[in-house]
Amino acid sequence: MLNSGKNSRWKYYVKSYLRQSMPWTFWQLQLKGKLAKLEQRKDKEYILERVNYYNRLTKQSPISHTLWQQQAVTLKQQQVTRQKTYYFDAMEYARYFDDSLKWLLLHGDITYVPKLPTVLKSRPLGVNNLNSVLLNLDKVRHFLFVNDEKPWRQKQDRAIFRGDLGEKKENRNVFMRRFAGGQSDMVDAASTNCWPEHPEWQQQKLTIREHLDYKFIMSLEGNDVASNLKWVMSSNSIAVTPRLTCETWFMEGTLKPNYHYIEVKEDFSDLEERLHYYLDHPEEAEAIIRHAHEYVAQFRDQEREDLTSLLVLKKYFEITNDISL
Repeated sequence: MLNSGKNSRWKYYVKSYLRQSMPWTFWQLQLKGKLAKLEQRKDKEYILERVNYYNRLTKQSPISHTLWQQQAVTLKQQQVTRQKTYYFDAMEYARYFDDSLKWLLLHGDITYVPKLPTVLKSRPLGVNNLNSVLLNLDKVRHFLFVNDEKPWRQKQDRAIFRGDLGEKKENRNVFMRRFAGGQSDMVDAASTNCWPEHPEWQQQKLTIREHLDYKFIMSLEGNDVASNLKWVMSSNSIAVTPRLTCETWFMEGTLKPNYHYIEVKEDFSDLEERLHYYLDHPEEAEAIIRHAHEYVAQFRDQEREDLTSLLVLKKYFEITNDISL
């Protein structure tokens, strides 16, 4: 109730500061043992596939070593980022490695590819994003799953959207111009911030539980990915969105349109038609929900997530620092 169904930030920060207070050597001594667990796992090949998906660098990757020496910092020198969650989430795994190793860490919503190999939360799809090495950053906000007990057929036959608007979120502005103010009986659309051009669009925020009363939930990208996509796909509602342009640790680039979510045109001109189709074909709608649940399940093994994160950084340090760990 205190967090509107979202992850608890105070619990997150307590754990992060406790982790931060432990000496670096405490973590470093555990690295070999943790990495050795890979050989004991039946899903070893799957883990390595994910490691290479997040970190696409190879020994042959072109890296300007002059530029690297100028810009990269050692783990020991790494400053706390302006958004602390990025620092805490990155250092959760980086602290297992030698603090003299160099890296580049970017915080925030990144929609471009850096000139040098960089650890970050998000990267663009459809481009050469070799230098964008994904780690699960700002996960207290982005990585959230729900336990939805209401079956899809018992929910409202409508789509819901609540989200903030801005100059960098033109897709949301396009959506609101078409559906805000009750222009469609099929879509309940409102902004959660006061957009100067249309202050009348603003309504109070809804809790996640209130969203789950609807059969369809709009999952519209913001500055990078849509932060609600993970919990929507774990629910018994269906995510609806145009073609995705960015991805994070959730590997949005591997999602299949109309298999894991409902895809609509960029101008949303076919949204009502698509909603009507799935209302008339409930078995197909429920198949999408099953596929979404199967996809989400791969992120629920915390030991595997931790091991994958360590291996992503191990590969990153080996290639950028030209060493063997």
